[in-house]
Amino acid sequence: MSLDATLARIAALESAFVPASVRAATTTAAAPASSVTFASQLQGAMTPNLASSLATDASVGLASPVGPSAFAVPTGNGGASAMVRIAESQVGQAEQPPGSNDGPAIATYRSATAGATAGEPWCAYFASWVARQAGIPLGDSDQGFGYVGDIWNWARQTGRSIPNGPGVVPSPGDLIVFGDHHVGIVEQVLPNGSIETIEGNYSDQVSRVIRGADEATGYVRMG
Repeated sequence: MSLDATLARIAALESAFVPASVRAATTTAAAPASSVTFASQLQGAMTPNLASSLATDASVGLASPVGPSAFAVPTGNGGASAMVRIAESQVGQAEQPPGSNDGPAIATYRSATAGATAGEPWCAYFASWVARQAGIPLGDSDQGFGYVGDIWNWARQTGRSIPNGPGVVPSPGDLIVFGDHHVGIVEQVLPNGSIETIEGNYSDQVSRVIRGADEATGYVRMG
């Protein structure tokens, strides 16, 4: 959170929790020389409720957005919209070293699939991880999948599969399946009919990709 945003947040909370007499004294005081000095001065004037509220904001991550090196991503029963949001937060995560099918990020993705093996292609691990984070895990036992063919078979058995064909348009959050060898997540359908996806294990990382409408074997409806 920027300094200006932080000060605005403090001012709002101050109005709710800090006694008027303290606010008046703080307002008439000389302007602090730095944000550190200001924080030090304010700390002595904070009521327990104000301090608690500020601490709560920090604990839920308002101070910084999710970046490609972080895994504090949104979770919960958000369905397809959460699938997109979570996948977007991981764009740029890459194998370490390149070509290894491994690394800290990939190990995290594998954690969503029972029996996952290090060093194996990980697009299905990524899709399974995103689905689990979104609160809609893959598999009858929520076990996730490491093989794309198993994702498609499960989708067919559960009525989630949508074979591709003329006039078929996916929805954001659907899984996009390419035979039994690759899977990604639909981010959006572009005005020209192309499909923007987020795919794990594309060029050794989580990548945003533009696909033609006829490339996919089918889609798995997640919402």
